[in-house]
Amino acid sequence: MGHIYVFNISGGEPFLRPDIVQIIELACKYLTPGIIHIPTNAISSRLIIKRVDQIVTLLKRNHPHVRLTIKPSLDHIGDKHDEIRGVKGNFEKVMWLYKRLKKLKSHYPNLHVELGTVISRWNVNDIDEISKFVQTLGPDSYRNEIAEQRSEMFNQQDPITPDPQAYRNAIDFFVAQIKENNRKKVLFQRITNAFRLVYYHLAIRIMEQNRQVIPCYAGISNVHMTPYGDIWPCCTLGYDQSMGNLRNFEYDFKRLWINETARQIRRFIYEKKCACPLANQAYSNILMHPPSLLRVLREILISNSNFRIGNCI
Repeated sequence: MGHIYVFNISGGEPFLRPDIVQIIELACKYLTPGIIHIPTNAISSRLIIKRVDQIVTLLKRNHPHVRLTIKPSLDHIGDKHDEIRGVKGNFEKVMWLYKRLKKLKSHYPNLHVELGTVISRWNVNDIDEISKFVQTLGPDSYRNEIAEQRSEMFNQQDPITPDPQAYRNAIDFFVAQIKENNRKKVLFQRITNAFRLVYYHLAIRIMEQNRQVIPCYAGISNVHMTPYGDIWPCCTLGYDQSMGNLRNFEYDFKRLWINETARQIRRFIYEKKCACPLANQAYSNILMHPPSLLRVLREILISNSNFRIGNCI
């Protein structure tokens, strides 16, 4: 693949991979990422902290410039989180893991401990309560994304996505929190938050209009590789629009990347035959869309001004 900036290890639960440390070691050698990002459900909390400690030791010794972000998922507080996640005691494990990760920061300053909420129909009306609780914990960053029906999750018939108006109300609260606290953040976090503000605005428009509101560069700026060697333009299209399998191309990524199927899928996306508010892809789209990038710059420069979704440029 060559150099990539963000190497994201997704799941399922990534830390159940017994070779996750080796995967990261090889990624650092061949892909030279600047950021490694790993979400986790925190269920196997003691195994997770053991493997994070091993990853930190590896990075500290051989790749001290790499920023490692670990993001436990927090979808509610107490028993409500356990109910949404379907695992009794999960909330306590999230809290235990989060505290242990914060302690690890003293050994590796480039470790960033985040928290993330998947906004679904089961918690969309409680976002203010969840967000206020998260603020008391002081994470390096607090992310959220909308629950989606995705090919990769085989959940396309599940009614998990909140309606646009409920999502707008939830996002308005997040925006207010970011604007209130952004001046206290270091420059890197202010830049991250500025991208987040613009993303929220775009996500609302996508949901309400059910179309791509700015060009999507899935399959160009980003790529997803499954454990089985399938290459996808994004995880939303997933199995429905696979660009090919590396095994069928003798593990020659560049040859797969320019094959006819890959070109047809890029044409499918270019013609706006799909639309989703997938966060990771949206951030790349913003980078490649000058008007949205100007909005990011505007948010960085006037981060102490009043803001609402409805009047974001």
